[in-house]
Amino acid sequence: MSVIRWDPFASFDETFNRMLPSVFSRGPRLALESGAAKFEWRPFADISETDNEYLIRAELPAVKKEDVKVTIDSGILTIQGERKQEKEAKDEKVHRVESFYGSFARSFGLPENVNTDAIRCESTNGVLTVHVPKVQSEKQKPKQIKVE
Repeated sequence: MSVIRWDPFASFDETFNRMLPSVFSRGPRLALESGAAKFEWRPFADISETDNEYLIRAELPAVKKEDVKVTIDSGILTIQGERKQEKEAKDEKVHRVESFYGSFARSFGLPENVNTDAIRCESTNGVLTVHVPKVQSEKQKPKQIKVE
């Protein structure tokens, strides 16, 4: 039996997003950094599982792989980076900009049955795929304990 650390606010984001769908949770957040207002955005991510690994796919359109950093610390996998805005051409007149630019970060808690030394990433067509291999552990058979 494994001990799981209780986080009283773990489901807060999920509940908030369910009650107020996409109005507040999908767009950028206004953050104050060194006294200056700046927008932070969060890329969408899909998490799936196969028999051998967990897969995290993050949508990072127009983000160069050199601008992405993936780290793992204390069972938390973090994807962070920056989407830089291209400079406008002098002869181009912009009517609307709906893309978000700036820094981003997403963190994911990993289960205990993963091999953190074998995690690998690949970036294809604007999607970062993080492969998190599972560790094969022996399933323990139920054991009856004699009551004295």
